[in-house]
Amino acid sequence: MTNISLPQLWASGQPTSSAAFILHSRPYKETSALLDIFSPQQGRIRAVLRRARTAFGGVAQPFIPLDIELRGRGELKTLSRLEALAPALKLSGERLFSALYLNELLMRLLPQADAQPLLFEHYQSALALLESGALLEPVLRRFEWQLLNELGYGFALDQEQCGRPLQADGYYRLHTAGGLQRSDGTDASLFAGHSLLALARGEWSANGALPTAKRLMRKALAAHLGSRPLASRGLFIRPITKVLTHA
Repeated sequence: MTNISLPQLWASGQPTSSAAFILHSRPYKETSALLDIFSPQQGRIRAVLRRARTAFGGVAQPFIPLDIELRGRGELKTLSRLEALAPALKLSGERLFSALYLNELLMRLLPQADAQPLLFEHYQSALALLESGALLEPVLRRFEWQLLNELGYGFALDQEQCGRPLQADGYYRLHTAGGLQRSDGTDASLFAGHSLLALARGEWSANGALPTAKRLMRKALAAHLGSRPLASRGLFIRPITKVLTHA
């Protein structure tokens, strides 16, 4: 049998089936919904769900593993079938906010219709860890790093952009276009070599590793997110001026 690519199937108008998660949903026209969907073979896809209130009930929402079928020739597909593969993940409070943050990162950074099978696995794993009660900071930082890597924006954590190994007693500046570079300065924007090397080894409990990871990922992501702030970060701000600093 001849293998047919997804773009060829879409061009022919034939339906395509895939595992998927819904990243975002909003009303569309009178009875429909416009969905942003993430699947391993299709990446981020936008699709219309007809009769959204009656056809699939509460299944068409984020954090439910789905099997879907899409039809259509253009960029905007039609969701012709969806089926829950498992119950909705049990997420609430900070863990729900964290999952919404992951979804917003994918919405903002993933190009449309670009297959991302490995990133889909990382996303599933991150959601499972959030549901299981794992420490939030390592889960979020690890996914941010995986996202940057899979989109081609990653950089080495144990060597400079010129290839020299990082030194534990050195301080480094991040150049988002090329990686880390040693600096003789001492300003607060620099990253300590011992913390960067701990992150390269996956030693999240090392002294200074998590604060360094957060600052590093914030700077690396900012170069690709642009000036518009992430709405999900506002969810971590509580009324009595208490700020939860995970995202």
